[in-house]
Amino acid sequence: MIYCRAVSDSTDQPQRVRQLRLVVEAEDFAEAVRFYRDVLGLPEQAAFAGEGDARVVILDAGRATLEIANPAQKRMIDEVEVGRQVAPRIRVAFEVDDTVARTAEATAAGAAEVAPPTRTPWNSLNSRLEAPAELQITLFQELGPQDTTTD
Repeated sequence: MIYCRAVSDSTDQPQRVRQLRLVVEAEDFAEAVRFYRDVLGLPEQAAFAGEGDARVVILDAGRATLEIANPAQKRMIDEVEVGRQVAPRIRVAFEVDDTVARTAEATAAGAAEVAPPTRTPWNSLNSRLEAPAELQITLFQELGPQDTTTD
């Protein structure tokens, strides 16, 4: 049984946090930028360089959410998406318009497929990848009631 409780935005409370920024150290900086900016299509917002070859690129990933899951939920998501426990403590999920096409592009660009696009019980099409900067990522497409795409 899947239980869902949606919480609506409260317009009478000021938003205390304005942005979520996930900072990832990448040994192969150029490869990570190429993958996330050029392959996944995250637009570059800013780039900074400093002494000693210090570099950072800030990419716009659209709307950000922080998904906090207990261990049982993390295990259940792994079972649904991959069929076994594989996720590290932190996994990054990107909503895309076409999971099948974006997964093919990502694997052609060097990401390793952990699990192919799979329909989930919450009606999304999710794939799991090992991506640059040592991140495990999920690409997900929200499916409407009329969508019949399957793995």
